[in-house]
Amino acid sequence: MSKIQSHVFKQVYSIMEESFPLIEYRTFEGQQALLANASYRLLTKENDLGEVIAFLGGWEFDEFCFVEHIAVKPSIRGGGLGKQLMMDFIAQMNKPVVLEVEPPEEEMSQRRIGFYERLGFHLNSYPYVQPPLREGQPDFPLMVMSYPSLLTEEQFQSYRNTLYAEVYKVASK
Repeated sequence: MSKIQSHVFKQVYSIMEESFPLIEYRTFEGQQALLANASYRLLTKENDLGEVIAFLGGWEFDEFCFVEHIAVKPSIRGGGLGKQLMMDFIAQMNKPVVLEVEPPEEEMSQRRIGFYERLGFHLNSYPYVQPPLREGQPDFPLMVMSYPSLLTEEQFQSYRNTLYAEVYKVASK
């Protein structure tokens, strides 16, 4: 991945802080360290002033890709930037894509799942837990969505094992 400038990363991290609960992202240093990982991808959209207004942080593996974070600056959400970033990522990677979502128990979670379904993602029913991204945080029960189709149980297990080993640096649970 090309060297990302420090001020650009700071803008990305600021949007991350505004968009995700603490349990869903790493410390500044931990997140910045990913930029040196050959499998990590960071796509950004800037406004006319060159300020980052949206980003997608993802991973490319041999068999599939993983979208870890996608967010648009809260003040301009709903304008299609998230959709555009996701479609750009899918087109560039040209392999199956998975992402994690909270179970559809609250309205916001249901809306988020609906957004991804409109982009062609499918909600898989296999049990899944996100390992902690920060010291002292608990496991986080989530669900996996996949594009362009549902995963077989074998694919799910394989993808989960890759995520645990490469993204979360833990043994399979």
